[in-house]
Amino acid sequence: MIFGRPREKRPEMEPENGRPAGTGEEWLGRNRSSKRQLWERLNPRSRKQIRMIAEGLALQQSHAQLPEFAKSKLSACMAEVERLASKIRLILEEVARRTPPGG
Repeated sequence: MIFGRPREKRPEMEPENGRPAGTGEEWLGRNRSSKRQLWERLNPRSRKQIRMIAEGLALQQSHAQLPEFAKSKLSACMAEVERLASKIRLILEEVARRTPPGG
């Protein structure tokens, strides 16, 4: 038979809207954003931790209706995250200062 069955779309290649999920260059591993490359370099445990921090930040920013004890714990945790982020920022700035360009 000439026409046969219509081919099924492979879901990992195309999203539901029918357009390709990325350019050909992206599929070949080139031309990806630096943020995407950084995310891919993280191990699954780190990704999970970052996702949990993001969910906590989103919950806090949305002023969700939480019990008072949960709000206070969440606020304390987010303050700790901010403190640690400041320390990491300082360390990265120090490393950038001490590392010669291109090396």
